[in-house]
Amino acid sequence: MGARASLADIAAEAGVSVSTVSRIANGALDRASPATVEKVQRLIAERGFRPNPVGRSLRGGESQLVAMLAPNLDNPAMAAIAASTEAALRDAGTVMILCDTHDRPDLQDEYLRAMRSRFVEGFVVVSAVASPELEAAVGRGDPIVFVNRRSPYGGLAFVGIDNRKAGADAADHLLARGVRRPAAIHPAELSSTIRDRVEGFVERFEAQAPGVRVRVVAGAGANHLDAGYAAAGALGPSEEWPDGVLCPSDLMAYGLYRAALERGVRVPGDCEPVGIDDNALNAWIAPWLSSVRVPYPAFGPRIVECLRSLRQGEPAGEILLPHALVRR
Repeated sequence: MGARASLADIAAEAGVSVSTVSRIANGALDRASPATVEKVQRLIAERGFRPNPVGRSLRGGESQLVAMLAPNLDNPAMAAIAASTEAALRDAGTVMILCDTHDRPDLQDEYLRAMRSRFVEGFVVVSAVASPELEAAVGRGDPIVFVNRRSPYGGLAFVGIDNRKAGADAADHLLARGVRRPAAIHPAELSSTIRDRVEGFVERFEAQAPGVRVRVVAGAGANHLDAGYAAAGALGPSEEWPDGVLCPSDLMAYGLYRAALERGVRVPGDCEPVGIDDNALNAWIAPWLSSVRVPYPAFGPRIVECLRSLRQGEPAGEILLPHALVRR
């Protein structure tokens, strides 16, 4: 048999079942006779057999692995969520496997299947998209925490912020700054998170400024930088630009800034954008950008709490963390 003997090899030589060898190899000695235990243990030692830790984790639910599926890890917001979650899981004695789905349902499904085959203890799905494998995982009751974007299949464990309120707070900021020709830009592919931010902004602004209508402009692009640039380009020549714009992510605000430079629009001055994220880059490259700060460093511990509850068969519900507008 050689040094890499299998359970079946040991069982055949000992003249017992595979399940008997498995129990003895994993320390359950009370269901076999002392003679059988002695024979199996001797063969295990002679043949160099080692129990499969993955198989053991499947039975015990203790692989100490959690998979995070997140899109576009070059986005500072996604990277911040991943770093926070990895640190919290590491403190809890769990290893995180990080997969970039690129916001594609097929890749999300591929990673869900691959991680399930490795018997991870749970999934953290950041900005989920609807997909067949995700729907199946939800139907099975797999431990899944949705982050930043709620489950497309109903109310499940979620960690994030109140995105409609974040949009409303951005509107209050621009109203206080005297903006009266507002606009909101967003990617052409509109996620529920971005939709909530834009709708919250529009509803608050128009309610507080009767007679004012918010222009809403979409921009196509492979990422939020490109989408922000494209949407800003659709605002028209400089004389038609709004005097304030909601950018539902800081990356979109950077794209808008580039378009403003090309058109001779002063930012701030002629147009005041407000972002949502307040990522760490703003202090270095965007001192002109006020932004709603999302507390990404606090996400990790709350995600771990949700995973622990789900593993224990308890409901996890929604956790909405507080956000705050940072004025610059």
